[in-house]
Amino acid sequence: MRTYIKDLKDKIGEEVTINGWVNVRRDQGKLIFFDFRDSTGFVQGVILPNSKEAHEVGEKLRAEWVVEVRGKVNKRPEKNVQADKLNGDLELEILGIEILSPAHELPFELGAEVNLDTYLDHLPFTLRSQKAKDIFTVQATLIEAYRQSLRDQGFTEFQAPALVGGDAEGGSAVFKVDYLYDKTAYLATSPQFYKQIMVGAFERSFTTAKIFRAEKSATTRHLSELTQMDFEMGFVRDHYDVMAVLETTIRDTVKKVTQTHPDIFKRFGTPFPVVGVKFPVFTLTKAQEIIEREFGGKAVGELDLEPEHERQICEYALREHGSDFVFITAFPTKKRAFYTYEDPKEAPFSRGFDLLFRGLEINSGSQRIHNYDDLISKIKERGLDPDKFSFYLQAFKYGMPPHGGSSTGLERITARMLNLPNVKQASAFPRDIGRIDQLLA
Repeated sequence: MRTYIKDLKDKIGEEVTINGWVNVRRDQGKLIFFDFRDSTGFVQGVILPNSKEAHEVGEKLRAEWVVEVRGKVNKRPEKNVQADKLNGDLELEILGIEILSPAHELPFELGAEVNLDTYLDHLPFTLRSQKAKDIFTVQATLIEAYRQSLRDQGFTEFQAPALVGGDAEGGSAVFKVDYLYDKTAYLATSPQFYKQIMVGAFERSFTTAKIFRAEKSATTRHLSELTQMDFEMGFVRDHYDVMAVLETTIRDTVKKVTQTHPDIFKRFGTPFPVVGVKFPVFTLTKAQEIIEREFGGKAVGELDLEPEHERQICEYALREHGSDFVFITAFPTKKRAFYTYEDPKEAPFSRGFDLLFRGLEINSGSQRIHNYDDLISKIKERGLDPDKFSFYLQAFKYGMPPHGGSSTGLERITARMLNLPNVKQASAFPRDIGRIDQLLA
């Protein structure tokens, strides 16, 4: 019967069988040492000189060979104990080895520092590294904590479609798909319309959806396929109700991730995100004034924040307000999606917001237009055809409460959580302008 490596601590003095990979091999005279790994951790094994059968097989083994190992669990000598490591106080005396699958020559040592393109070219191999596993372990906890927080706040999850009949944002950066009966479909750029429709059914709904952006952007913050964690809620007074739910969700998520994975933050040398007493809120104009005053340069009057400005206002928020997170509000309505609500008394500014985290926009949201006639007018004002939105518009035609929501990029929040320099590192299988597994050019 197989024993998982994490459970070896309960088997001192017993004979066990483990399955896994050879992580490292070290020869010291007549002794052969191995570090074995499985999905639960690592353990050191040793073949003693008197174990002839194990020696014959062990001499063949190299890194990444897949094996079944039979051995006795022994306590390490006191001088060799590594108290801060899993199984640092024990080792496996190897009695027998069965090779389950040999590995070919490796392109480089697992975990070696290589450039990003080389890392991505060899993803089926590099994903086995401790660093990669740490990233996606954090990401798995992050998305589950995000979901749980929304459930706790009364939201119902639904599955949004990836194939749609049109672009939710009314833009042009979409991937076309040949559909049935010679029709053209599109890969969804957002689950926006569907989560709004679901407000009519559940009042509070959320989805974790794959979305696709055909933007020819080669930056450290863009992907062509990404995961969005979206929620929508009915009967809001304004966008501040949405921001309050989002702040609660982010706080819950940070708490769960940091409590569950302090070891990973330590390995990355990354401090826990600072959430402060309250996330600071600045209008776009106020943020721009702060940037000019504190950092110099030109910012006031621009319709959005430049990437450098996002970094600067986050630096200010951490220094002056004790928060790695900062809300920016009151963007010009013409720079937001057509369904963004604008109170006539607040024109030309919308009730929209962005949430920045450690210098990067990770979330965008707003109160939405809920009146059917107003929405038709806004669609026409943007030069769009209301007939193409007829399915979506039924939700408003038959009564929609004041509502709003937001969308958080899973890869972006993961990247900022661990201070990764490129969002591609936070996608297990990134698609971008030049890559869909293999390089396109």
